[in-house]
Amino acid sequence: MNPTLASVICACGIAGFFYLNRDNSVRTSKALWLPVIYLWIIGSRSVSSWLGVAPTEGMSVQLDGSPLDARVFGVLLAAAIAVLIWRGKRVRIFLAANWPILIYFLYCLISVTWSYHSDVAFKRWIKALSDIAMVLVMATDGQPAAAFRRFIFRVGFLLLPASVLLIKYYGELGRGYTPDGEPMNTGVTTNKNSLGLVVLVISLGALWSVRALLTDKDAPNRGRRLVAQGGILAFGVALLKIAGSATCVACFILGGGLFLATSLTAMRSRPARVHALGLAIVLVGGLAMLSGGDAGVAHALGRKSNLTGRTEIWAAVIPAQSNPIVGSGFESFWISPDVQKVWRTLSGWWNVSTALNEAHDGYIEIYLNLGWIGVCLIVLIFVTGYLHAVQALPRNPELGALPLTYVIVFTFYNITEAGFRSTGVAWVFLLWAVVTANGVLAGHPGDLKPKIPAPRGGTLARTTAVNGRILESETVYASRRL
Repeated sequence: MNPTLASVICACGIAGFFYLNRDNSVRTSKALWLPVIYLWIIGSRSVSSWLGVAPTEGMSVQLDGSPLDARVFGVLLAAAIAVLIWRGKRVRIFLAANWPILIYFLYCLISVTWSYHSDVAFKRWIKALSDIAMVLVMATDGQPAAAFRRFIFRVGFLLLPASVLLIKYYGELGRGYTPDGEPMNTGVTTNKNSLGLVVLVISLGALWSVRALLTDKDAPNRGRRLVAQGGILAFGVALLKIAGSATCVACFILGGGLFLATSLTAMRSRPARVHALGLAIVLVGGLAMLSGGDAGVAHALGRKSNLTGRTEIWAAVIPAQSNPIVGSGFESFWISPDVQKVWRTLSGWWNVSTALNEAHDGYIEIYLNLGWIGVCLIVLIFVTGYLHAVQALPRNPELGALPLTYVIVFTFYNITEAGFRSTGVAWVFLLWAVVTANGVLAGHPGDLKPKIPAPRGGTLARTTAVNGRILESETVYASRRL
């Protein structure tokens, strides 16, 4: 098929997905487009890259970045902060409930002071605020579950079909090569692991939404919405195979099974059973690693027994950290003098000085940048997020097991990928899961009592009745709050 014709068909298909999935029974904030646009960018490529004005590779790029991208992120962050200031009380409730995350971000800011390039680290910290700001825009929406559902599909409707288009018809954009010279499918992203991650988070969200539609026979426009949402889930499953990211395939199987199991009433209402299931997953994974079963698992997923070179990277980067307690500073290890030790150790690798810029393990990456203090803070976020997600299960059936699923999935995802990096898809979804679970327990009114949307005309008739007798009737004007 001609690439131009394929592009037209893809654009029509994307528009069709949006049309089929429309739902006028709920009203979410227009501000939801801010995190959607943000994920369109961090879930694909930078704006400068799409426009063909990205700077050349090298250390100067790591230090200075792209002025265009900085402006785009700055505008999005400023807009998100304005929305959060407008929402005032709701935001304060969420911030108080998520004190471990606040402590983590505060420590990241303090660590800027001992970074080798403090100015660069501070700019990266400012940029990292976009992650929590976008999460709060979604979580503090008047209808947080509906907001997240729309967020998932607005992101997925664009990125997933576009990835298939680029892979099949625009090979110079949608395909590439690994540092070993092997071909890989990248889609809208820059490497197969990034594509697999985007597909993973969208597919888990789509599975959650499709299951809700299947169980809710009275859902408005159920048929056409199932077509759109089921279509994206099918795209996701197919792209997981096309991307060839073994970590994301394993995480989708784990997350999907965990979500379906914990969505059962018998599990949801019994926290002890959820804890037992979580413990079983940890024990099975731990025993496999300790007994050498990781090699068999790696081969089954298409990896080498050394996890495609990751063990060599881990062996090289851990001793290279010269300050194990506090680390090199926020996202500063790979621009510090310590990184020269890594390059010398791995000097036999192809172009390692430019091809390697992460530890391929989230916990080790945190250790390199923030030391053992940072690792402890990340563990605190995980533990509190997990416990609160379990407690939130019976309190918010609409959100259900999705926050818990993301928390556990990213616990394992970070074993072989650096998922705690700022402006990263994995980090944003983990923050959303933790913040949302904490918000449910904090009593965010939108979680327990969804608001009845007003008609488009702007008025809603409200009546008060006792024993069937109407006592009063009034007209309430719908608010267009952000």
